[in-house]
Amino acid sequence: MKYLLTLLCCGGLLPARAQQPQFTVHNLRLPKELAYYDNQFSGLATSADKLFLLSESRLQDKAEAKLYTVRLADLGRQLADTTYVLPYQPLPITGLPALRARMAAAGQRYEGLEAMLLVQDVLYLSVETDTPSPTCYLLKGQLRADAVVLDTTFLLPLAKPLAADGSHIYNAGFEALAEANKHVLAFFEYNSFPGQNYVFDLAASHLSSASAPGKLPLARLPFRITDITAVGPGRYTALNYFFKGEGGDAIYRLPASDLPNAKLILDQGGYKNYSRLLTIELKDNKLTWQSLWEFPEKYRGYNWEGIAAYQGGYFVINDKYTPSRPYQTTLLYLQLKGPR
Repeated sequence: MKYLLTLLCCGGLLPARAQQPQFTVHNLRLPKELAYYDNQFSGLATSADKLFLLSESRLQDKAEAKLYTVRLADLGRQLADTTYVLPYQPLPITGLPALRARMAAAGQRYEGLEAMLLVQDVLYLSVETDTPSPTCYLLKGQLRADAVVLDTTFLLPLAKPLAADGSHIYNAGFEALAEANKHVLAFFEYNSFPGQNYVFDLAASHLSSASAPGKLPLARLPFRITDITAVGPGRYTALNYFFKGEGGDAIYRLPASDLPNAKLILDQGGYKNYSRLLTIELKDNKLTWQSLWEFPEKYRGYNWEGIAAYQGGYFVINDKYTPSRPYQTTLLYLQLKGPR
């Protein structure tokens, strides 16, 4: 019965829990520079033959703005031979300090890069601002062989949602970007608005215009959306994470009466960290979701911030936060069991 209730609450009923995918979890060994926790990786993407890793690039912490790339073939080799040392390439991101200065001049406080979307050689990046700042931003740049060159004339402000009383919602910026029919979709981290939940729908050909972005309704969704990856036309897999923290983080909590989602994050000791994968589907100009897979217990307290689909499975990466210290960057490959 509890499984049936869980699926009903997710906005759709799957035929049977047994039909949900199962994954074998592989922990990939990163070289020292990539494993450094203060890279604070916040996004993953695959393109051509590479996996791209986005550093949060917290300029206020004097972090260098950069991406890293690792060849998919090298990742496959390490999956077969755990002693293999991964080669990698850093790609500096140019133009970000100038764009940050424009945000500051507008009274907005840059906190870091949170999501990326690669469309051939065009790279979109979302900027997280601090909670009091009413807008986040979308950036656009060109991916080159040795660097990402941001367009310093392009700085698209996107309004954050507000609480019912008009106050700013803690950490409610854009954590995920996706593409649909040559449109950029921008997903909030927080998706339990007091009114209709929505995702910003931005036509790529009109991103520089002053017209208001479109909105796609999204079924109310608990916890956080921290990244998303396309798995087919109009079909995506997202990271859904709950952090048991106090203060502003408490907005992501659910009351015990909100069954069955509250049962995922509550036990006799109180709130507990939780993470899973969701399927999100775009159909008839609206977005619905279903629970796809729960992380094993040992990994539920990792702050997963990046996901990229690959060969029926997924690469996932945390920013730096883990259940115990010292903090560490962890890259997993979730390999689909059985035939794809």
